[in-house]
Amino acid sequence: MDATLSREPRRRMIALPDGQMSALDFGNPARAVDVVFVHANGFNAMTYRAALQPLAAGLRILAVDQRGHGESRLPADPDTHRDWNVYGRDLCALLEALDGPPVVLSGHSMGGTAAILAAADCGARTRGLVLFDPVLLPPQFHFAARLPLIGSQMMRRNPLAKRARARRRVFSGRPEAMAAYKGRGAFKKWPDATLADYVAGGFHDIPAGGVELACTPDWEAANFAAQGHDPYGALSRVTVPVRIVKAEHGSTCRLEPRKTGRPNVTVKIVPGAGHFLPMERPDVVRTQLLDAAEA
Repeated sequence: MDATLSREPRRRMIALPDGQMSALDFGNPARAVDVVFVHANGFNAMTYRAALQPLAAGLRILAVDQRGHGESRLPADPDTHRDWNVYGRDLCALLEALDGPPVVLSGHSMGGTAAILAAADCGARTRGLVLFDPVLLPPQFHFAARLPLIGSQMMRRNPLAKRARARRRVFSGRPEAMAAYKGRGAFKKWPDATLADYVAGGFHDIPAGGVELACTPDWEAANFAAQGHDPYGALSRVTVPVRIVKAEHGSTCRLEPRKTGRPNVTVKIVPGAGHFLPMERPDVVRTQLLDAAEA
C-alpha cells in the first residue's frame, strides 16, 4: 500500500440531523470504514493520532469529535444536559450517514460508554466493540443518578465537575497552553507529541488573538455530572463481541475479568496502565483494534 496513506489524516465534516460532526479520516479513502473511534470527555479526535495513525496502512479509521468538542458543530447546552444518551444517538446517526458495512466501534472513557449506548440501539451497524477504560461505575451509582432528587444532588456535588468548571479557558496561544499542561495533572505521563496533538485539536483561535478551549469548561463539567444514562442496561442489549481493555490503576470500569456475566464481553487489564492508557500505551490500542478489525 502507498506509504503516504499512513501520514496525516484528512479532516471531514459529516452532516447529522442537527449539525455537523467533525472527523479525522485515517487510511485509504477508497475502502469502507473499518473502525470508528470516540474520544474521552474534554478531549478530541486529534489527541489519539499517535495511536491510530500507524494503523492507516491497513485499515480505514474515523476518529470523531463528539458534540461540544473539537471541530464538531452540534448543539451543546450544559443547562439541559442530563445523560450521555445524546452521544449514542450521534454515533448511530453517524453510522447511518456513512451507510457502509458494519464497523468496529471503539472509544476511550466517555467515548467507550458512548459506543455501548450506540451499539445497544443500532447494533446492526456494528460488528464489535473495543473499549479502553470505559466509564462503567457501580450499577447502584448509575441507578441513583437516574432518580430525580438524588440525581440532581449528585450532579451539583460532583467533584470532577467542580474541577472542570475551574479550568482556564483562554491562553495567549497554543505554546502557552502546552507549557501550562506539560507534566501536570492528567497530562503528567503523556508524551510531548500526544500532548501537542491534544492542544492542536482542543483549541479554537480567537479572532482578537489567543486561543480558547473547544470543549468549554461548562460542557466538560456537565458531562462529568450528567450520569442519568444506563450503561449496564445498554450493555445487556449488545450482542456483538465486546472487548474491554481497562487500566490497572485508577480505572473507571468496575467490570472484572471472568466476572462480566455476559458471554460476549471480555475484560483485559493492562498492567501498570492508568486511566489514560491510550496515551501511555498506544501499542495496546493498535493491537486490540487490529485484532478486532481482522476477526
